Amino acid sequence: MLIQKIRDLLNNNSILWTSHCLEKMGERDIKIADVKNCINNGQIIEEYHDDFPKPSCLIFGTAIKGNILHVVVGYDDECLFIITAYYPTTDVFEDDLKTRRR
Repeated sequence: MLIQKIRDLLNNNSILWTSHCLEKMGERDIKIADVKNCINNGQIIEEYHDDFPKPSCLIFGTAIKGNILHVVVGYDDECLFIITAYYPTTDVFEDDLKTRRR
């Protein structure tokens, strides 16, 4: 199960945080603990098998304080790559904040 593999990498601390991600998280007031909470308690809502250089996916979950959070991660057998994290809006997603607007 993909989400369990991602959680295992996270909990084994096999993580690479991109500088872009950390910069954007700072701008958005998203903490590392928020990202970890989202991954550990969330669900995959989109998968991007053909992403380069690694497959990736979009995880829907919550920050520590309960705010809905999206985290994009890349992964391989050895490492989890945290690409970005953001609070979704209804400009891009439906009211459920899971379904992308067309």
